[in-house]
Amino acid sequence: MALLAARERTLRLAEDFQAALGPDPQLPYAAELNPPLWELGHVGWFQEWWIARNSQRDLGVRAIDGVPRPPPWLPQADQWYDSSRVPHRPRWDLPLPDLATTRAYLDATLAQTLELLHALPDDAGDDALYFFRLVALHEEMHSEAAVYMAQSLGIPLRESRAPATAGPGRELLVPQADFRMGSDGAGFAFDNELLGHEVRLAPFAIDAEPVTWGAFLPFLEAGGYEDLQWWTPEGRAWLGTLRQRRPAGLRRSGSGWEQMRDGAWHRLRDQEVAMHLGAHEADAWCRWAGRRLPTEAEWECAALTQPAFRWGQVWEWTASPFEPYPGFEPHPYRDYSRLWFGTRRVLRGASGATAPALAHARYRNYFEPHRRDIFAGFRSARVGDGPKRSAV
Repeated sequence: MALLAARERTLRLAEDFQAALGPDPQLPYAAELNPPLWELGHVGWFQEWWIARNSQRDLGVRAIDGVPRPPPWLPQADQWYDSSRVPHRPRWDLPLPDLATTRAYLDATLAQTLELLHALPDDAGDDALYFFRLVALHEEMHSEAAVYMAQSLGIPLRESRAPATAGPGRELLVPQADFRMGSDGAGFAFDNELLGHEVRLAPFAIDAEPVTWGAFLPFLEAGGYEDLQWWTPEGRAWLGTLRQRRPAGLRRSGSGWEQMRDGAWHRLRDQEVAMHLGAHEADAWCRWAGRRLPTEAEWECAALTQPAFRWGQVWEWTASPFEPYPGFEPHPYRDYSRLWFGTRRVLRGASGATAPALAHARYRNYFEPHRRDIFAGFRSARVGDGPKRSAV
């Protein structure tokens, strides 16, 4: 069951954090992270808010977010864990309960959820299952966040992830197409994946696999991080904030380039997919190579129509800003998408830390373009269907 699998992973990761940081893990403030204890409590609160405390849970997307709710199992949970009402910075100063109390809260809210799920009829439809699916996927998102948080902090995890690899650089030619993008709503879909709509795509060529370190490192070694002609104005401004002009966590050693992963330095292999890159870096490499980032429509079309299109090794930056599809209406969890339109860049695909239920070709991930802590890389594209032209 998805709910139990998600919880098992949450608790396993929590134990890894506890082993590294102690039973009351305290971290200095970081804009990209949340306090580990807050993350745990938030997962339990989110599940209780949308399941046990939600009298309209059987209505699915037709439920009203503002419906009155009974008190939470943990009396101050709403004041601590509601991400829509508790800003990011104050989370670090909250008088959160200890790990044992937080674990008890997780156990209690999961028991409530499972009891209500088992009470559903065998033929329960999408509306009745909507919030159960939502909370399971939400918890898996936070588990992936815990994995890249551990990566940033150098915390070793029992969860193994071999480096993703890609074959020799090949590209696929995609003819002009009228392509139906997005979801039409069957089963579960996030609000930003709706509504399905037709887009007309001109012919384009796209890499069959994400860009590898063997393709990316020559840009670094050629002085690409100092040569501003390859960078957008936003990218140049971001470069000015860096201590070192190089990809995240990289260093040069006698044996070549190495990257910090899972608390240790690992030598980079040419065939490994380049990872922990921001959108500005992806944009710059593409300009240097005579390429460009694909739009999210091109990425989705290629993923669904080209059998040789290989994805799932890494989240992939696209050229597209995160914007609503035509006819967008927010789902009851109203702050999932609408607050971030126009401020984030779309990524497509999945990483080795992504739950299988979230790894589908229409899923839209989105982050600020400077983020390098996430498991992000990219693939490149070009206009037209002529011969390949590249600087590498």
